[in-house]
Amino acid sequence: MDIKQLRALVTIAETGSVTKAATLLHIVQPAVSRQLRLLEEDVGTALFSRGRYGMELTESGEIFVEYARRALAELDRARSEVQPAAGVAGVVTIGLLPSTCDLLASELVARVARAYPAIRLRISMGYTGHLQNWLELGEADAALLYDPKPSPTLQVRPILEERLWVVGRPDAGFKAESPVELRQVAGEPMILPNAPHGIRSLVEQTCASAGIELSIAAETNAMSVQKGLVLGGLGITILPSIAIMDDVARGLLSAAPLSDADLLRKIVLALPNTRRVPVAVRCVVDLLVDQISDAVRRGQWTAARWLGSDTDIG
Repeated sequence: MDIKQLRALVTIAETGSVTKAATLLHIVQPAVSRQLRLLEEDVGTALFSRGRYGMELTESGEIFVEYARRALAELDRARSEVQPAAGVAGVVTIGLLPSTCDLLASELVARVARAYPAIRLRISMGYTGHLQNWLELGEADAALLYDPKPSPTLQVRPILEERLWVVGRPDAGFKAESPVELRQVAGEPMILPNAPHGIRSLVEQTCASAGIELSIAAETNAMSVQKGLVLGGLGITILPSIAIMDDVARGLLSAAPLSDADLLRKIVLALPNTRRVPVAVRCVVDLLVDQISDAVRRGQWTAARWLGSDTDIG
């Protein structure tokens, strides 16, 4: 088994075609087929089957390709750190929560490009459970997480705390300057994420403590669907302000902060504790933290309270 065979495996899996894989790898098709054959002989099982839509991973292939991706990612990280370079270089994967992507992703890419042009940045979006899993598996280098479960495999750093907001159509009359209690809207049809999503857990804990019973109209883990159902008049929802301020500014939604003391979410920056953090990752993380502190200071991250040190926020 060698690196060429692993790259052939991953590329075929991503393209679904030996021919397309050969084009991307800049080698002839028979060479790709031979690398795959040698790999299958080495592991002792078929990794692909020919399906209606091209090369399809077998069950064994699905398992093996995930390990191959991680192995290649680690080798790429190692190569970028030991090769001579004019500056900091490497591939860095940052995980962002869906509610933070619109505010952070584009600006982070621009900041990294200006400060470290030799760094290739990858942005992965997911909910806390997914992001934490990717960190532990080595598929992400750092991530923003919402109140993650304690884990010895992660080092976490509190970044900010923000209040949750109740969100409805404009005719719901919610206003930023008029906080409401969850009890006041509990009788309305509620659109919430599926359990055990972080916001859902937080809302349910508050309801249990206060003896509140919600009327759940629909459940979805897609934030765009949450807002779409609200726009369609099917209920109200609960989201962090960062997720809906643009919609409120455009008059598409109305929103008010929830005054319940427990309805605060804490966002932390997480890095793996089980492997060395490369210089390139630390450089990107520093830029991300600076960017978030700037957003809080300028009021772009509405209703957020900075939890970093004074040196972080300048």
